Amino acid sequence: MVRTCWLYYFSKFFELLDTLFFILRKKNNQLTFLHVYHHAIMPFTWWFGVKFAGGGLGTFHALLNCIVHVIMYTYYGLSALGPAYQKFLWWKKHLTLLQLIQFVMVTCHIGQYFFLKDCPYQFPIFVYIIGTYGMVFLLLFLNFWYHAYSKGKRLPKVLRAKGPDRNGNALHHDKDE
Repeated sequence: MVRTCWLYYFSKFFELLDTLFFILRKKNNQLTFLHVYHHAIMPFTWWFGVKFAGGGLGTFHALLNCIVHVIMYTYYGLSALGPAYQKFLWWKKHLTLLQLIQFVMVTCHIGQYFFLKDCPYQFPIFVYIIGTYGMVFLLLFLNFWYHAYSKGKRLPKVLRAKGPDRNGNALHHDKDE
């Protein structure tokens, strides 16, 4: 399990390339505090986690994060294919919801440490770090949700044209669009 954790740790440096690509392509509108904070903090927090407490309770959130990232980079891949594929990007809101669910699950999972007395953890400080991490990112993604879907500021171009309905869901497009 520790080797897998090291692989996950090294993947965080590849995610930093995401930020670098935004900078090189001058996509400053995609360089949000959430994005930069997440990509900047992950390599450091994971180094400590893998070095001192690889495995156990600390790996659940990595598994969830990998699943979410596969889905997220699929979305990014489709969006990079150009306007012909924009119609397949209706599910951005669902991706953000999945990210929110991820952080609720991370926070609840690590919280079991406080309720299950037979749940030892080698370095309890990481329970607090992971719990704080889960809550901070839950709040940051809730803020993103509010601005993207309640205010409609970060909808994909294909959805921005018609805007969201009163529930924040994208309106459907005609075949000719």
